[in-house]
Amino acid sequence: MKHLLIIGGGPAGTFAAIAARKQDPSADVTLLTDEACEPYEKPPLSKAVLLGKVLPADALIAGPGGVARHGVRLELSARCAAVHRGDREVVLQDGRRLHYDALIIATGSLPREVPQLPAGRPRVHYLRTESDAQSLKTALRESRNLLVIGGGLIGLEVAASAAELGVRTTVLEVAPRILSRVCDEETAADLHAAHRQRGVEILVNTTLRSAESMTDGRIVVVTGAGERFIADIVVVGAGIRPNDALAAAAGLATDDGVLVDKQCRTSDAAILAAGDVVRFPGPRGRVRLENWGHALDQGTVAGRNAAGAHDAYVMVPSFWSEQFDLYIQGVGWPVPEASRVRRPLNGKRAMILEVSDGLLTYAMGINAQRDLAAARRLIERRVPVNPAALADPAQPLAGMLKR
Repeated sequence: MKHLLIIGGGPAGTFAAIAARKQDPSADVTLLTDEACEPYEKPPLSKAVLLGKVLPADALIAGPGGVARHGVRLELSARCAAVHRGDREVVLQDGRRLHYDALIIATGSLPREVPQLPAGRPRVHYLRTESDAQSLKTALRESRNLLVIGGGLIGLEVAASAAELGVRTTVLEVAPRILSRVCDEETAADLHAAHRQRGVEILVNTTLRSAESMTDGRIVVVTGAGERFIADIVVVGAGIRPNDALAAAAGLATDDGVLVDKQCRTSDAAILAAGDVVRFPGPRGRVRLENWGHALDQGTVAGRNAAGAHDAYVMVPSFWSEQFDLYIQGVGWPVPEASRVRRPLNGKRAMILEVSDGLLTYAMGINAQRDLAAARRLIERRVPVNPAALADPAQPLAGMLKR
């Protein structure tokens, strides 16, 4: 019997475990998670969980019944101390040693800490796990003022949730605009305005000089320009970094993530990796992606290959975010030299498309789910497109698939 171990209870690890069992039903598949609960979806943590609409247990990654329903053994609170490649063993912090024939590392990512606001400091919150979300949820209900460090997706999602709860919220962003990594300036301006209309103050081009605790426990933050902000609590959303320390300590090749080939194999043929923790071959060199869809798809490929398949990981990346009544989606690979087309839509809807060499390469939309689904198919099928037609809302994107 083949023994497969997967380290990491996020979507990459969970889907890897399920895919491995489907590929080889006779394999013994064990999923190791350092949390004390069944793997759950993390996107709701900054939205519905904070608003009290759902619990993490309501959205298990593996569905009702958890991973056991798929024939996968789950080890809870299983913190991995080391990987001994020569013996093909994973050593847990409790001293147990687990043998593997194939190992998948899906350890995900960790929040980037801001030195002035370290994790563990009273009234400072980083959001990664269910316990983080529950702690922040409780704190928000006892607070009047929130300061968010970082105008990326997580920071803005938390800001939107806090505003809906009636908490006065200010966001500090070091870049010249919010969401500089995921959207164009015009779309970012629209989202900035949507937050402002709901009472969220966003300051860009703003660095952090210091953060001190007051006698009443509140935190006073001073910016590089000398502005002072007093907050009951602070949420830091300054990005994430790959959790690749375990892989690096085992001697695997790493470079801001675990390096893998197109089949998700690391520098050790018996070890694969998937999800936020990896840097993999993309259309223009190695790349690291940080989103749920990527983790699901790459985890599935890694799991199948660990169980005997030889699949290549080829995908069109995508992301989504929910802020107030805005559903934000992006799909495709942005190309620096692409021409940009804005497709006019009515109401609180917007869409930007990028074209390079006559092909659609990237699309982003607000409340444009149907158009984004068609755009994905245009990108995947490499259908030639006319920029003028893309800019004409009277011409359905789905109709361009039939040409």
